[in-house]
Amino acid sequence: MSTPAAPSAPARKGKAAALGWLLSIGLNIVAPILIYNHFHGHTSEYLAILLSGLGPVLDIVVYLAWHRRVDEFAVVSLVFVALTVIVSFIGPHDAKLLLAKDSAITGLFGLLCLATLAAPKPLMFYFGRKFATDGTKEQADWWNGLWQFEAFRKVQRNLTIGWGVGYLAEAVLRIALVYSLSNGQAVTVNNILPYAVTGVLVFWTISYAKRSRARGEARAAALAAQAAQA
Repeated sequence: MSTPAAPSAPARKGKAAALGWLLSIGLNIVAPILIYNHFHGHTSEYLAILLSGLGPVLDIVVYLAWHRRVDEFAVVSLVFVALTVIVSFIGPHDAKLLLAKDSAITGLFGLLCLATLAAPKPLMFYFGRKFATDGTKEQADWWNGLWQFEAFRKVQRNLTIGWGVGYLAEAVLRIALVYSLSNGQAVTVNNILPYAVTGVLVFWTISYAKRSRARGEARAAALAAQAAQA
Protein backbone atom coordinates (compact mmCIF):
# COMPACT_ATOMS: atom_id res chain seq x y z
CA MET A 1 0.00 0.00 0.00
CA SER A 2 1.53 3.33 -1.03
CA THR A 3 1.99 6.20 1.37
CA PRO A 4 -0.48 9.02 0.62
CA ALA A 5 1.11 12.23 -0.60
CA ALA A 6 0.81 15.37 1.48
CA PRO A 7 -1.81 17.76 0.12
CA SER A 8 -0.71 21.04 -1.38
CA ALA A 9 -1.25 24.16 0.65
CA PRO A 10 -4.39 26.13 -0.18
CA ALA A 11 -3.85 29.50 -1.81
CA ARG A 12 -2.57 32.08 0.63
CA LYS A 13 -4.18 35.45 0.95
CA GLY A 14 -1.10 37.52 0.17
CA LYS A 15 -2.14 40.79 1.78
CA ALA A 16 -3.49 39.05 4.88
CA ALA A 17 -0.32 36.98 5.22
CA ALA A 18 1.94 40.01 4.80
CA LEU A 19 -0.06 42.01 7.32
CA GLY A 20 0.03 39.12 9.79
CA TRP A 21 3.80 38.85 9.48
CA LEU A 22 4.28 42.59 9.94
CA LEU A 23 2.03 42.64 13.01
CA SER A 24 3.76 39.63 14.60
CA ILE A 25 7.27 40.95 13.98
CA GLY A 26 6.35 44.50 14.92
CA LEU A 27 4.46 43.74 18.11
CA ASN A 28 6.48 40.76 19.38
CA ILE A 29 10.03 41.80 18.44
CA VAL A 30 10.32 45.45 17.40
CA ALA A 31 7.82 47.00 19.83
CA PRO A 32 9.33 45.46 23.03
CA ILE A 33 12.81 46.67 22.02
CA LEU A 34 11.62 50.20 21.19
CA ILE A 35 9.48 50.48 24.32
CA TYR A 36 12.27 49.23 26.56
CA ASN A 37 14.85 51.55 24.98
CA HIS A 38 12.48 54.50 25.30
CA PHE A 39 11.76 54.01 28.99
CA HIS A 40 15.19 52.66 29.99
CA GLY A 41 16.98 55.41 31.87
CA HIS A 42 13.79 57.44 32.33
CA THR A 43 12.15 55.03 34.76
CA SER A 44 13.06 51.95 36.76
CA GLU A 45 14.57 48.91 35.02
CA TYR A 46 11.65 46.76 36.12
CA LEU A 47 9.00 49.17 34.84
CA ALA A 48 10.79 49.45 31.48
CA ILE A 49 10.81 45.65 31.16
CA LEU A 50 7.17 45.43 32.23
CA LEU A 51 6.06 48.05 29.70
CA SER A 52 7.97 46.25 26.93
CA GLY A 53 5.47 43.42 27.30
CA LEU A 54 2.65 45.59 25.95
CA GLY A 55 3.58 44.60 22.39
CA PRO A 56 2.90 40.86 22.76
CA VAL A 57 -0.24 41.65 24.79
CA LEU A 58 -1.55 43.82 21.95
CA ASP A 59 -0.64 41.12 19.42
CA ILE A 60 -2.79 38.60 21.30
CA VAL A 61 -5.72 41.04 21.36
CA VAL A 62 -5.40 41.81 17.62
CA TYR A 63 -5.03 38.14 16.65
CA LEU A 64 -7.99 37.08 18.80
CA ALA A 65 -10.19 39.81 17.32
CA TRP A 66 -9.07 38.98 13.76
CA HIS A 67 -9.03 35.16 13.77
CA ARG A 68 -11.25 34.36 16.77
CA ARG A 69 -8.61 32.10 18.33
CA VAL A 70 -5.51 32.48 20.51
CA ASP A 71 -2.14 32.49 18.75
CA GLU A 72 0.48 30.28 20.41
CA PHE A 73 3.40 32.41 19.19
CA ALA A 74 2.14 35.56 20.91
CA VAL A 75 1.27 33.61 24.06
CA VAL A 76 4.79 32.19 24.30
CA SER A 77 6.24 35.68 23.77
CA LEU A 78 4.03 37.03 26.55
CA VAL A 79 4.99 34.20 28.90
CA PHE A 80 8.67 34.93 28.41
CA VAL A 81 8.17 38.65 28.98
CA ALA A 82 6.47 37.73 32.26
CA LEU A 83 9.36 35.41 33.11
CA THR A 84 11.79 38.24 32.40
CA VAL A 85 9.96 40.45 34.89
CA ILE A 86 9.89 37.70 37.52
CA VAL A 87 13.54 36.79 37.05
CA SER A 88 14.58 40.45 37.30
CA PHE A 89 13.15 40.61 40.82
CA ILE A 90 14.93 37.46 42.05
CA GLY A 91 18.21 37.70 43.94
CA PRO A 92 20.53 40.63 44.64
CA HIS A 93 20.82 43.42 42.08
CA ASP A 94 24.41 42.67 41.20
CA ALA A 95 25.34 43.96 37.71
CA LYS A 96 26.86 40.67 36.56
CA LEU A 97 23.95 38.69 37.93
CA LEU A 98 21.42 40.95 36.22
CA LEU A 99 23.25 40.45 32.91
CA ALA A 100 23.45 36.69 33.44
CA LYS A 101 19.72 36.55 34.19
CA ASP A 102 18.98 37.61 30.60
CA SER A 103 20.43 34.33 29.36
CA ALA A 104 18.12 32.41 31.67
CA ILE A 105 15.16 33.35 29.47
CA THR A 106 16.59 31.86 26.28
CA GLY A 107 17.79 28.87 28.32
CA LEU A 108 14.25 28.35 29.58
CA PHE A 109 12.96 28.56 26.01
CA GLY A 110 15.45 25.86 25.01
CA LEU A 111 14.27 23.64 27.86
CA LEU A 112 10.64 24.30 26.90
CA CYS A 113 11.35 23.19 23.32
CA LEU A 114 12.89 19.93 24.51
CA ALA A 115 10.14 19.36 27.08
CA THR A 116 7.43 19.61 24.41
CA LEU A 117 8.92 16.60 22.64
CA ALA A 118 6.95 14.59 25.21
CA ALA A 119 3.73 16.45 24.30
CA PRO A 120 1.34 15.37 21.53
CA LYS A 121 2.90 18.01 19.27
CA PRO A 122 6.28 19.75 19.75
CA LEU A 123 6.58 23.51 20.09
CA MET A 124 7.96 24.12 16.59
CA PHE A 125 4.76 22.68 15.09
CA TYR A 126 2.88 25.70 16.46
CA PHE A 127 5.60 28.16 15.49
CA GLY A 128 5.62 26.63 12.01
CA ARG A 129 1.87 27.08 11.71
CA LYS A 130 2.32 30.72 12.68
CA PHE A 131 4.87 31.50 9.98
CA ALA A 132 4.00 28.95 7.25
CA THR A 133 0.36 29.99 6.98
CA ASP A 134 -1.55 33.24 6.68
CA GLY A 135 -3.66 32.50 9.76
CA THR A 136 -6.87 31.68 7.90
CA LYS A 137 -8.88 28.60 8.88
CA GLU A 138 -8.18 26.91 5.53
CA GLN A 139 -4.42 27.25 5.90
CA ALA A 140 -4.47 26.27 9.58
CA ASP A 141 -6.53 23.16 8.78
CA TRP A 142 -4.05 22.26 6.02
CA TRP A 143 -1.09 22.62 8.39
CA ASN A 144 -2.84 20.61 11.13
CA GLY A 145 -3.64 17.88 8.59
CA LEU A 146 0.04 17.43 7.73
CA TRP A 147 0.58 15.91 11.17
CA GLN A 148 -0.76 12.58 9.87
CA PHE A 149 2.41 12.14 7.79
CA GLU A 150 5.37 10.53 9.53
CA ALA A 151 7.93 12.59 7.58
CA PHE A 152 6.25 15.82 8.64
CA ARG A 153 6.18 14.74 12.29
CA LYS A 154 9.88 13.88 12.10
CA VAL A 155 10.73 17.29 10.67
CA GLN A 156 8.81 19.12 13.40
CA ARG A 157 10.48 17.10 16.15
CA ASN A 158 13.95 17.60 14.65
CA LEU A 159 13.34 21.34 14.36
CA THR A 160 12.25 21.44 17.99
CA ILE A 161 15.39 19.59 19.05
CA GLY A 162 17.54 21.97 17.01
CA TRP A 163 16.00 25.10 18.52
CA GLY A 164 16.08 23.66 22.03
CA VAL A 165 19.74 22.67 21.88
CA GLY A 166 20.65 25.91 20.08
CA TYR A 167 19.13 28.15 22.73
CA LEU A 168 20.54 26.11 25.60
CA ALA A 169 24.01 26.44 24.05
CA GLU A 170 23.46 30.18 23.56
CA ALA A 171 22.47 30.59 27.22
CA VAL A 172 25.55 28.74 28.47
CA LEU A 173 27.84 30.74 26.17
CA ARG A 174 26.29 34.04 27.22
CA ILE A 175 26.71 33.30 30.93
CA ALA A 176 30.35 32.42 30.34
CA LEU A 177 30.92 35.66 28.41
CA VAL A 178 29.14 37.80 31.03
CA TYR A 179 31.56 36.64 33.73
CA SER A 180 34.65 36.88 31.51
CA LEU A 181 34.00 40.30 29.90
CA SER A 182 33.54 43.80 31.26
CA ASN A 183 29.99 44.96 31.97
CA GLY A 184 29.98 47.18 28.87
CA GLN A 185 31.16 44.33 26.65
CA ALA A 186 28.65 41.97 28.26
CA VAL A 187 25.79 44.37 27.53
CA THR A 188 26.84 44.43 23.86
CA VAL A 189 26.97 40.63 23.78
CA ASN A 190 23.52 40.41 25.40
CA ASN A 191 22.08 42.66 22.70
CA ILE A 192 23.72 40.90 19.74
CA LEU A 193 24.19 37.20 20.53
CA PRO A 194 20.49 36.23 20.89
CA TYR A 195 19.64 37.74 17.50
CA ALA A 196 22.69 36.17 15.86
CA VAL A 197 21.75 32.72 17.20
CA THR A 198 18.12 33.23 16.19
CA GLY A 199 19.22 34.23 12.68
CA VAL A 200 21.33 31.08 12.35
CA LEU A 201 18.45 28.92 13.60
CA VAL A 202 15.97 30.55 11.21
CA PHE A 203 18.35 29.98 8.27
CA TRP A 204 18.84 26.34 9.32
CA THR A 205 15.07 25.87 9.73
CA ILE A 206 14.28 27.20 6.26
CA SER A 207 17.08 25.15 4.65
CA TYR A 208 16.14 21.95 6.50
CA ALA A 209 12.44 22.39 5.70
CA LYS A 210 13.19 22.94 2.00
CA ARG A 211 15.40 19.84 1.82
CA SER A 212 12.80 17.75 3.62
CA ARG A 213 10.03 18.98 1.32
CA ALA A 214 12.15 18.21 -1.75
CA ARG A 215 12.80 14.67 -0.48
CA GLY A 216 9.09 14.21 0.17
CA GLU A 217 8.14 15.40 -3.30
CA ALA A 218 10.75 13.07 -4.81
CA ARG A 219 9.34 10.09 -2.88
CA ALA A 220 5.80 11.00 -3.94
CA ALA A 221 6.88 11.23 -7.61
CA ALA A 222 8.63 7.86 -7.37
CA LEU A 223 5.53 6.25 -5.85
CA ALA A 224 3.34 7.78 -8.54
CA ALA A 225 5.66 6.44 -11.25
CA GLN A 226 5.58 2.96 -9.69
CA ALA A 227 1.80 3.06 -9.51
CA ALA A 228 1.58 4.11 -13.15
CA GLN A 229 3.83 1.23 -14.23
CA ALA A 230 1.80 -1.24 -12.20
